[in-house]
Amino acid sequence: MIKIRSLETAVYRYPLKTPVQTSFGIMRDRPMVLVKLFDDEGVTGIGEIWCNFPAVGAEHRANLVNSIFSPLLSSQTFESPEDAFDYLTKKTWVLGLQTGEFGPLAQSIAGIDIALNDLFARKLSKPLWEFYGGKKSEVPIYASGINPKGAEKMAESALDKGFKALKLKIGFDRKKDIQNIKSLKTLLGENEKLMTDANQAWDVNEALQMMDEISEYNLSWLEEPIPVDRPSDEWRKLHETGTTPLAGGENVMGVLGFNSLLSEGVLDVIQPDLAKWGGLTKTIPVAQKILSSRKSYCPHYLGGGVGLVASAHALAAVDGNGMLEVDFNNNPLRSLIVDPMLDESSGSMELGKGYGLGIEFDFKRIEEFRVL
Repeated sequence: MIKIRSLETAVYRYPLKTPVQTSFGIMRDRPMVLVKLFDDEGVTGIGEIWCNFPAVGAEHRANLVNSIFSPLLSSQTFESPEDAFDYLTKKTWVLGLQTGEFGPLAQSIAGIDIALNDLFARKLSKPLWEFYGGKKSEVPIYASGINPKGAEKMAESALDKGFKALKLKIGFDRKKDIQNIKSLKTLLGENEKLMTDANQAWDVNEALQMMDEISEYNLSWLEEPIPVDRPSDEWRKLHETGTTPLAGGENVMGVLGFNSLLSEGVLDVIQPDLAKWGGLTKTIPVAQKILSSRKSYCPHYLGGGVGLVASAHALAAVDGNGMLEVDFNNNPLRSLIVDPMLDESSGSMELGKGYGLGIEFDFKRIEEFRVL
């Protein structure tokens, strides 16, 4: 039993010299919203809320937590993180219906859930991967966020750092996309993995054309080639016509959403983002279903270091067959926390035996980037 004494949030923004491009917008800074929970015995748990978009999303999520979730949690007692997750979801469901803000509410609950899991595991003196039944503390990683501009230079830097797999952003200009794919495949060689992410850029006919053109490059997957809400027959057409494995899942919410995704069977790689929905409490059972369905579980993540470490614990907990996404763009909100855990020689991340998330980071080191 854990009684929550209080909750705090902190918002950080790291300004970017080179903006991160996606098909739907440009990130000019890297935000991070942290949640800290304190129980009545003084034990602390920390979590992170997804907040990349829109540009004002970080402050909005922090305000949601402080105004809505903090009063709901204060002085409440829970037997498990799952009890707290279900309680918060039930208490804010009608608010979601009224406001249409199911996404921001779910993201806030997810970050709180990460903090609750960290707190619970710390009190049990176990690392989270072991708390959930994992057998090993090491997970394979890949370098994500390779931008279309300067892709080859960025890829070379990632390979020099020990990464053995890369993910390239596409969906901007067909000729440039193809040239970048060709260049990166040459850099990697036949034995290493190259993935691509279109960020929902195309309609089904554009996606089919692109899939035909990239088929010769033996890509490990093509992520979100069309909007995730397109009819299932369009996704099935891509799956049945193309030869490149399809990936997605970061924009799926809820157990029913993932059950539907698995029953349709059109994705080979499924990528829940535990900071957008589910936290560890709901994501780990989904990951187990993914593996039982003989699909690959590759956690999606693009944010600060706390959420990335939580994603690594989720992958380690289920002894997953996939890789952990590590954004390679410069971001001290991530790298100062995570880089000590990266093993450049093996292209992996080592979580160790530290309790909970195992993060013993002095957040005063990033105080210059705090905005709220």
